[in-house]
Amino acid sequence: MGKNIEEIKTVKGFLPRAIKYAGDMNEDFAEGLAGFYKAVWDEREGGLSMKEKHLLVFTVACSNNNTESAVKILERLKKFGATRTEITDAMMMAAWTGGIQYFTDFSAVVLKEMDKLGF
Repeated sequence: MGKNIEEIKTVKGFLPRAIKYAGDMNEDFAEGLAGFYKAVWDEREGGLSMKEKHLLVFTVACSNNNTESAVKILERLKKFGATRTEITDAMMMAAWTGGIQYFTDFSAVVLKEMDKLGF
């Protein structure tokens, strides 16, 4: 495995499926995709924290009605110290941008998982 692939495993804590599939096709493609992941998820001075980045992707997942992804991101938010209030604010922003119907679709599942994780 190349340098970018190894580094993204460290940054994300796992090897994303997209990089694995890209590697099955072409090692250079996997390295390029891993470089993209690394650029997005690395913490930079003056940039967003990991918690803020995960809150953003959580909000996008909710606003796109991607409940499965939103629930997975909750575990990362717990790891990075997000509060229940921060998460519910993100859910309200998702309702604002994605529409109230999506909010009703994802909220019950996400709230149940939040309780399970101890938020």
